[in-house]
Amino acid sequence: MLEHVAEIFTDKEMMLRKLKKKSYEENMAKFRENYGHYFTEMCDFVRSSENAEVAANEVADAFVKSVKEEFEVKGKVKPRTQADLNFFMIYYVFTAILLTEDENANAIAQSICYKWGASFKDSKIGFTTYDKLYAEFREKIFGIF
Repeated sequence: MLEHVAEIFTDKEMMLRKLKKKSYEENMAKFRENYGHYFTEMCDFVRSSENAEVAANEVADAFVKSVKEEFEVKGKVKPRTQADLNFFMIYYVFTAILLTEDENANAIAQSICYKWGASFKDSKIGFTTYDKLYAEFREKIFGIF
């Protein structure tokens, strides 16, 4: 399940750089076009399971394991890399999951969020919908970048 899912982070530096309202909208569309199949796979797996909660936890385990294998060096993720991963999760991954509008999307996002925080140092993050996040942009996110 979720073979090579860590590839979704391939363009993270570019997608987080100079993040403005218009570029975020364009980046999200491109992100979903290129990697939406992973989010569909997550939702399909949970939907087809007899126990959605257990299946969402399995998705979270597989997702976090793949990311750890990709970014850990000697058992640790560099702090700068971890910060970028955390931002990317908030801006793109969780919102893309929720944008599937699948009945299990929120449960999947919650499971990944919990597992992420438990697996990576200083990574107790949260998530919100695309619409709420997008609304926080003026010209720049929260007016600070």
